[in-house]
Amino acid sequence: MGADEIDTTRVEFAPPPDCATCALESACAHRVRASLGCASACDQTLANTDRTMTIWLRARTYTTAAMSAENRSLATYFRWKTVPFWAVHVVALLGIVLSGWSWVGLGIAAASYFFRIFFVTAGYHRYFSHRSYKTSRAFQFILAFFAQTSVQKGVLWWAAHHRDHHKYADGTGDPHSPRLDGLWHAHMGWVLAADNDETKVRNVGDLAKYPELVWLDRWHLVPPILYAVTLFLVGGWFALLWGFFVSTVMTWHGTFTINSLTHVFGVPRFAVSDDSKNSWLLAIITLGEGWHNNHHYYQSATRQGFAWWEYDPTYYVLRGLALLGVVWDLREPSAKALAKRGVGLDATQTRRSALSTVAASL
Repeated sequence: MGADEIDTTRVEFAPPPDCATCALESACAHRVRASLGCASACDQTLANTDRTMTIWLRARTYTTAAMSAENRSLATYFRWKTVPFWAVHVVALLGIVLSGWSWVGLGIAAASYFFRIFFVTAGYHRYFSHRSYKTSRAFQFILAFFAQTSVQKGVLWWAAHHRDHHKYADGTGDPHSPRLDGLWHAHMGWVLAADNDETKVRNVGDLAKYPELVWLDRWHLVPPILYAVTLFLVGGWFALLWGFFVSTVMTWHGTFTINSLTHVFGVPRFAVSDDSKNSWLLAIITLGEGWHNNHHYYQSATRQGFAWWEYDPTYYVLRGLALLGVVWDLREPSAKALAKRGVGLDATQTRRSALSTVAASL
């Protein structure tokens, strides 16, 4: 067997030697990359801890296909449970057509968008999915409540599926991989598919111990309904149209671009086992989430912009809240991890050439 060939029967999915036990043990991704939450292992990515696992995993994703987009019928995306999703799009579009264009309305939509996208990024993503900082139980509830005004299902549902995304990134089990399922499914089809309806409570045992979060997850439409009613009471149909319907469509697709486009377009800064890339444009749209390759490299860090010029407004707000004592213990990427900057492209090319040999033998 050549130097670059791997005997896949000898691969062991063991955690890194220094991987600590943490609250996220049930959803830990250490068998394919650094733990979602273990501070002692979070700077050890798959690419620099176990070359054998890297090559085996990448080969497996090319030889074992998940249910592909081509095998899904229109019934996957158009069913009774998805009617509200499509209805919001229709109301937003027809509302603008019938009411006429308004720059004031666009301003309201933008303000509502950035308000809600902050709670999606700071709450759903950086806090509930990755536990990258700490806060009080009261503010935890606030984060969950306002994140759910984005109408992206419940807090437990969101975090559970996102943890699966990191655990199986661009491999079998990833709920939204452009490589395996196509851009359409990775962008929005996965949200509509029946196989993703379930809230995988087993992935979020650390969150499910809070009754108020379980209640919010079960009644996930309560926050957006209250949000919509408030807008209507304040500004009538005009505020409801632009502040809720138009803004909700914007918030959906702003969030979805990270699941889809940042795994297709952009520049990888670090060597990781998946297709994640950095996009300065999407970082603007999503308040810092566009530095997706950085995030996949060091998942437990609160900030996702690692260089001074990688703007991350979500992180800046969280730093401000930390000064006020609302949040604390914001996790930072280690100096050792950041020192590996620039390793990405060369290492990726080397790994891909080894992959060809392995894939051909499987």
